[in-house]
Amino acid sequence: MTPTSLDVERIRKDFPILSRELPGGRPLVYLDSGNSSQKPAAVVETIREHLAMHYSNVGRAMHVLGAESTEAYEGARDKVAAFVGAPSRDEVIFTKNASEALNLVAYSFGQHLWRGTADADPRFTLGPGDEIVISEMEHHSNIVPWQLLAQRTGATLRWFGVTDEGRLDLSGLPELITERTKIVSIAHQSNVLGTVNPVADVLARVREVGALMMLDASQSVPHHPVNVAELGVDFVAFTGHKMLGPSGIGVLWGRAELLDAMPPFLGGGEMIEAVWMDHSTYAPIPHKFEAGTPPIVEAIGLGAAVDYLQAIGMEAVEAHERSLTAYALEALREVPGLRLIGPDSLELRGGTLAFTLEGIHPHDVGQILDDEFGIAVRVGHHCARPLHLRFGIPATTRASFYLYNTTGEIDALVRGLLHVQKVFG
Repeated sequence: MTPTSLDVERIRKDFPILSRELPGGRPLVYLDSGNSSQKPAAVVETIREHLAMHYSNVGRAMHVLGAESTEAYEGARDKVAAFVGAPSRDEVIFTKNASEALNLVAYSFGQHLWRGTADADPRFTLGPGDEIVISEMEHHSNIVPWQLLAQRTGATLRWFGVTDEGRLDLSGLPELITERTKIVSIAHQSNVLGTVNPVADVLARVREVGALMMLDASQSVPHHPVNVAELGVDFVAFTGHKMLGPSGIGVLWGRAELLDAMPPFLGGGEMIEAVWMDHSTYAPIPHKFEAGTPPIVEAIGLGAAVDYLQAIGMEAVEAHERSLTAYALEALREVPGLRLIGPDSLELRGGTLAFTLEGIHPHDVGQILDDEFGIAVRVGHHCARPLHLRFGIPATTRASFYLYNTTGEIDALVRGLLHVQKVFG
């Protein structure tokens, strides 16, 4: 299948929920995949079948079910590693979501973790005078952990601004990222603006000063071909529920040498090598960071989602969404008083469009679209309140596209928005 020949109608048949009729006979128009994607039947059936026929705890049961469950769980790790081009499967850490993956890395910094030890790693020691750099367009999951780290250690939190066009402001790059910078963590793609950030430009400066770099790739891995080795950064976080997988499963990828050097985030079973009453030694990666019973079935479901996406081809997914985005950018220009928040061209942007309607609160927009047209969009600040403050608005309406969306659904959105304006006219 070439990137331009994605068979959307066939794909839609794989998603039972898309054929659902809402109350009042309205068809479902799901334009909220940036929030959470829908699930193909193959993922649902994989989860059901494992729970029904193979379920057991992993890594500890010496029986057939334990072996089957462990094989499926670790098989999912292999699939995810291949999907993102990880040099080693051991560099893939399963978490419960991207937020936990980001917190895991943030926790690894700080003098308190290394106090009294002879093996303090200078890359992860942090204190007054050191700096952390994020951006104004981040999801709260990539803001709050770094705020907490700064409060814990006395380090300073700094950030990139955002231009009026919704791009990362690189004008002060040399002054923002300096020899005092220990880590830079930014979104690969904004969950509000749709902006795809210039990773290479930022990373070049990060390497000049000897800092580390992390990406929140929750909005990019589901929609574009992403190869972590080619990106060249140190850590990447993403989540399963936005890429056709279940909730309760996320991923941290990190360079093995760094993961080996990091202290564990959580303590408990399975993350240990040996335990005495006064100290413990830890299992090698990835298990050092997977304390307790992991999200077994969720990981297996994510593996099935990866299978589904790879069968289609991420180049085809990206091309389809790019076509939808071009169509939507043009179609939304027909709506008077609509203000797009973010880039108005296809250059370095994904299929997420956030906007306001003059004189109408986004909550009213979303409610009418749902109640009268069956159109599901997200309204609010999308866990990115500082970005909305930057643009002087309390909230936006956000439509986000995926491989199962059509131009007809975008037409329905435009009709719905024109109706909303008439209601409030």
